[in-house]
Amino acid sequence: MGTAISIDVVSPADTQEDVAELIEAAFAWFREVDARFSTYKPASEVSRIDRIPASERSDDLRHVQDACARLWEFTGGYFDAYATGRFDPSGYVKGWSVQAASDRLAAAGALDHCINAGGDVCVRGRPAAPSGTDGDDGDDGDDSGPYWRIGVRHPWEERKLAWVLGVTDTAVATSGTYERGLHVIDPFTGQGAHELRSVTVVGPDLALADAYATAALAMGRAGLAWLGRLDGYESAVITEDGRAYASDGLPVLG
Repeated sequence: MGTAISIDVVSPADTQEDVAELIEAAFAWFREVDARFSTYKPASEVSRIDRIPASERSDDLRHVQDACARLWEFTGGYFDAYATGRFDPSGYVKGWSVQAASDRLAAAGALDHCINAGGDVCVRGRPAAPSGTDGDDGDDGDDSGPYWRIGVRHPWEERKLAWVLGVTDTAVATSGTYERGLHVIDPFTGQGAHELRSVTVVGPDLALADAYATAALAMGRAGLAWLGRLDGYESAVITEDGRAYASDGLPVLG
């Protein structure tokens, strides 16, 4: 997967053993994804794709290929899994695999959890209430809070946050140049995208949020208007010259 992954599951004390098994199953899934889709492993399926007949490719690989093709069309070519000259679906696979792991946890009854894969986050339900409280957010008398608090890193100051989001049952994906340099390629110029420093997308599906953030980063400043037209997804952008933009519905705390 190329990044650190953490899983936080909220559960009663008498189910801890079951939860441990669910978490181990999630990490087994991530190891399977890494073995199949790593572009750094010569034996991975994605590295051997040109030597595997289409009919013999795994269901997961065919799904990822189809999803990347749809995203290429939806983004006007800016999400391009072939931008580097070979098939590299990394901009989709990480978000897709984390979303799938979250769906599996929820289906197994772990309805309150957070998965964080290198800043790409999928949350369900709500976090554990602070000790000595009943979990009520205190706003309207019900038991609907609190939110998961997700920090969006400041792209120049590692120990600072640009935004803190309050979310539940949603996904947060960030793509930027501040850690890996100009790793996202503008497929129309062949050069590393450099106009935007950080793009965060918030919405119901991490696979799409991750891909949309990657596409917007590739678009540069044109990505600001494109993000504003997305249905059901909010966004936050910091440009290379230090300007910050956030959509009206971004769930910012404070």
